[in-house]
Amino acid sequence: MEKVTHFVGQSLAFLDAVEQAGRAAELIRPVLVIGERGTGKELIAERVHRLSPRWDGPLIIMNCAALPETLIEAELFGHEAGAFTGATRARAGRFEEADGGTLFLDELGTLSMAAQERLLRAVEYGEVTRIGSSRPLNVDVRIVAATNEHLPDAVEAGRFRPDLLDRLSFEVITLPPLRGREGDVEVLVEHFGRRMATECRWPGWPGFSAKAMAELTAYSWPGNVRELRNVVERAVYRWDLVNDPIDAIQLDPFASPWQPRGIAARPPRPAEPASAEPVLNGHAPEPTLSLDEISDFRAAVDAHEAAILKRTLERHRFNQRATAKALNLSYDQLRHCLRKHDLL
Repeated sequence: MEKVTHFVGQSLAFLDAVEQAGRAAELIRPVLVIGERGTGKELIAERVHRLSPRWDGPLIIMNCAALPETLIEAELFGHEAGAFTGATRARAGRFEEADGGTLFLDELGTLSMAAQERLLRAVEYGEVTRIGSSRPLNVDVRIVAATNEHLPDAVEAGRFRPDLLDRLSFEVITLPPLRGREGDVEVLVEHFGRRMATECRWPGWPGFSAKAMAELTAYSWPGNVRELRNVVERAVYRWDLVNDPIDAIQLDPFASPWQPRGIAARPPRPAEPASAEPVLNGHAPEPTLSLDEISDFRAAVDAHEAAILKRTLERHRFNQRATAKALNLSYDQLRHCLRKHDLL
């Protein structure tokens, strides 16, 4: 997936955070970026670096949650050969690599207390010492850190050093979640949709239908912009009628009647009753109508047709082309039937 390197949005809450990042960039002081996952914390860090006086220096990115605790300090501060098992040669840490530039520490709240103590010294005095060495090295590094945690609460819980928090919070930029960015869902949907349509070599951009857009704007987006982008791009690449507005979206790609279950959670398979219905081609037959219960012929036929469509879609894992083939319909005929029964 191509990396997004610029901001898209028009809400005041979002623009205020972007402006705050630009203002903070001018002074070489620590910046703390707080926000839920998918809100663009790394983009803010890049903005702070690119607009700063050291824009031509290195921008080194480290995800503190991506490494085991035993390796965090070696990654941050480097190590000498033989400092620990597997250290066959000396290696510079991220602080040395970022000398003269910016070090972005993502998921800051996951650092151990020991790593926090060494980080505090590096921030306070501009000195780092490789593991296995007694010789400190001077470094000139600006720290931009990010977390999705409310660090004052972590301080209260004894999981984060208050002196480190004080040192890193010269400027605190809190990014609003997508649900708090009024009007930005529509802007982002248009942006990501057009980009994906171009990537799929569509002749034009038909946009999303009013129904699909209403569903997109009504959703709470717990994964924020990252989740929205996935949903929009998935909807575009799955849509076959490239000249018609996109009318089908899938908010949860894991939603399926065929989800695997854990072995421990799988209930024992009941024995087949003697009077069980026959199975055809590995599937139970379509539901049948009780003639004694029919009071409205057209409604009964429509209900039976909808049940057949639902069952066949599930059987073919919601692959519409496979469903059309199984029902001996053309793709367009199937789409017409799905729209008729509001199954798109």
